[in-house]
Amino acid sequence: MKKISYDNTFGMVDLAVYSTMMAQDNREQIGRLKRNLTHALRQDITPKQREYMMMYYGKNMSMEAIAQEMGVNKSTVSRTLKRGRQRLYRCLRYGAANLLEQAES
Repeated sequence: MKKISYDNTFGMVDLAVYSTMMAQDNREQIGRLKRNLTHALRQDITPKQREYMMMYYGKNMSMEAIAQEMGVNKSTVSRTLKRGRQRLYRCLRYGAANLLEQAES
């Protein structure tokens, strides 16, 4: 295993080596996080939150565009997205172990 130096001269090379080493080590955790996120999106947020999130993050639509398409105020879209993110955060933070067990069963 390569020893990582903190010398400023070779800092970028060492950072690249470190990133490569960590990427290999993190594959399992990243895969688990993706599975948990997919499960949480299906099970733990409301259909309206899921729909708004898919439009906002999946289709890169602005809040204004979503509001116009759905016939609601921009503030409604903003609040719905915020609540959905909060639910996902709580779910992934506190329920990740349970989600992983359920997803693997």
